[in-house]
Amino acid sequence: MSEHQPFSQVLRRATAAVHDRAHQSTYMAALFGARLPLDDYATLVVQYWHIYGALEDGADRLRDHPVAGGFVIDALRRRDALAADLAYLRGPDWADDLTALPATAGYVERIRETVERRPAGWVAHHYTRYLGDLAGGQAVRGLLTRTYGLTGDGSRFYDFAALGPVPPFRTRYRALLDAAPWGDVERVRVVDEACLAFELNIAMLVELAGTVQPEHLAA
Repeated sequence: MSEHQPFSQVLRRATAAVHDRAHQSTYMAALFGARLPLDDYATLVVQYWHIYGALEDGADRLRDHPVAGGFVIDALRRRDALAADLAYLRGPDWADDLTALPATAGYVERIRETVERRPAGWVAHHYTRYLGDLAGGQAVRGLLTRTYGLTGDGSRFYDFAALGPVPPFRTRYRALLDAAPWGDVERVRVVDEACLAFELNIAMLVELAGTVQPEHLAA
């Protein structure tokens, strides 16, 4: 990797193709096509409950890590918002059924493995999820309002008001990536882990599509 190219740019370009594939999944196409019943969206929220739980448990473990600790940003935390959304979408007994799809379980296990063995890999997962929520995730937020009339409860996952203005935050986050003292080998590993994170997300979306009635998937 070129020492003259900011690492945030390297990472973005290296993950562009797999990022686009995630957005073109059958499940996401049905969601953006306003074809999914609200409960099918809630199933995605359940998967997020597991994924963000693993990420944020990792944040608690890595808070004092000399590099990964810089990415522990409490205003990004999503677990409370996910709990509020599930309480609205699934009712007061929402916690009685938090079934993780097999692909989700694999995704979670990989995040936990990076926390234990490769904290730079945890940063890669952190990057793919949270920066995605601050970008394309806002399109999902608008869709939830248009399609299901959700403006608060049910869509709090996408509310990042606690961060303040998003563009300056994204600039600060990219600066963290650029300043992290990784060598060339570690940077390659971070890129590889970020690409894997997208692949794990795609696998989860494929399994999610399998839980949806076929008539809701057809364009």
